[in-house]
Amino acid sequence: YVFSLATARPGLLIFFAVFAIGYAVVGYFMSTKVTLALAGAKPVERGDAPELYRAVENLTIAAGLPMPQVYIIDDPAPNAFATGRDPQHAVVAVTSGLLALMDRQELEGVLAHELSHVRNFDIRLMAMVVVLVAVVALLSDMFIRLQWFGGEREERQGGGVFALIAIVMAVLAPLVAMVVQLAVSRRREYLADASGALLTRYPEG
Repeated sequence: YVFSLATARPGLLIFFAVFAIGYAVVGYFMSTKVTLALAGAKPVERGDAPELYRAVENLTIAAGLPMPQVYIIDDPAPNAFATGRDPQHAVVAVTSGLLALMDRQELEGVLAHELSHVRNFDIRLMAMVVVLVAVVALLSDMFIRLQWFGGEREERQGGGVFALIAIVMAVLAPLVAMVVQLAVSRRREYLADASGALLTRYPEG
């Protein structure tokens, strides 16, 4: 709204609103595929990684969840993540480095943490938070480009006041959005730790 006032283009408000909603919808349905593609993850079945698959299967039964898709990423760094928009479309991915480093109980602890993200719907929450943070960053970037590369500047409502407010918002909004994302993420990580410990009944793992 402030950007549309600052540029004296009321149509920008409608454009930004439609863009944000469209981006969020696409991100909601496509975020899993994009994440897996960027990570270079490959799907595995029971015969490909029996210990990993069995651990995921046992924990999903204990958690009362549907079996997620299991992926492995060829990367020596130990890491794992869960993604998807809901438990019915969930994915759990682990790196080859994690499988090489962890013993069975440690692997179950990591998987329980990731499956807790699925059960607590963190995967949906964080997917939308990431999408909306990206929308804020994109809109701010678009505004800055309109200001500096938009050609002849038009008369703005409220003089330079709205322009100044909009520039400040364009600079600060992505930073504030990122802080919100990090704060939400940290709280959900602690919850997944607690839920994972309850799921395995083995907090040390």
